[in-house]
Amino acid sequence: MKRTLYIFQNGELRRKDHSLYFETEGRKKYIPVENTSDIYIFGEVDVSKRFLEFASQKQIIVHYFNHYGYYVGSFYPREHLNAGHVILKQAEHYLDGGKRLNLARRFIEGSIQQMSRVLKYYRSRLEVKDVFDNVLHDFEKESLLLSDVQSVEQLMASEGHMREKYYSTFDTIIRHPDFVFEKRTKRPPHNRLNALISFGNSIVYTMCLSEIYKTYLDPRIGFLHSTNFRRFSLHLDVAEIFKPIIVDRLIFSLINKKMLAKKHFDKLTDGILLSEEGRKIFVSELEKKMQTTVQHRHLGKSVSYRRLIRLELYKIQKHLLGEKEYEPYAAKW
Repeated sequence: MKRTLYIFQNGELRRKDHSLYFETEGRKKYIPVENTSDIYIFGEVDVSKRFLEFASQKQIIVHYFNHYGYYVGSFYPREHLNAGHVILKQAEHYLDGGKRLNLARRFIEGSIQQMSRVLKYYRSRLEVKDVFDNVLHDFEKESLLLSDVQSVEQLMASEGHMREKYYSTFDTIIRHPDFVFEKRTKRPPHNRLNALISFGNSIVYTMCLSEIYKTYLDPRIGFLHSTNFRRFSLHLDVAEIFKPIIVDRLIFSLINKKMLAKKHFDKLTDGILLSEEGRKIFVSELEKKMQTTVQHRHLGKSVSYRRLIRLELYKIQKHLLGEKEYEPYAAKW
């Protein structure tokens, strides 16, 4: 299984013959190119042209984050799995209002299913049931109305409304005075819990982008998130399905196990961000989670969370080609 490399120190990424290495403070750490799929750079790192050429040959994607942990962009090697027929079908489904709305609705349905799954999981473990029952009831009512929605914009509004209700349960799940939700805030987050959500979502977006690269799909053509002038948008669609079961579950675990605390955050003039030490803890535990396996009911075997994302993309591809209607993944734990 290929791994992801996270770099937080300052230094240089270089190529030597048929190998890559990261050098910092005079020390070299060689990168196992055959077993590395992505490199996430958080530090001040200089990259040589020879490094990028070799990384491209090995199909390694390099993701850049700034000093504050915000995603900046990616070095995305030249597509090696381009298929004109798939791209045409993808564009056709975007340009056809009915086909686009159908796919966008399925992403929203998948997102609601996963949020519901998370709430049911904690409802069964906590004594306070009413909070979860009320939100789950609202989810059921809202889900029934999705079939009547006539535009992607209405779908986005409906999803945003349900996500607000979902977030309203976080204080009940976490029950920690240092991690009060209040309301969703971004760029910059106004409290520690929002800082965790923003950072985790950003990592999952890039994971989805990396997995798209390994398929015939074009990351520039999304369906729920408008293509317009975005560089990429399909990864945002797919991430909606995985954020609740990957990011949110991990956040709850890290806080409840006291692996992250008040000391792991930096106060800025206009917000709060996860510190470097906090980011290291988060990505370390996230990698462990991505390598854990769950039973896949259709395949009849266990697959990793990272593999689940790729399988979701294959299902979307089959939908576009008219082979099988897309049904979003639904967690069963």
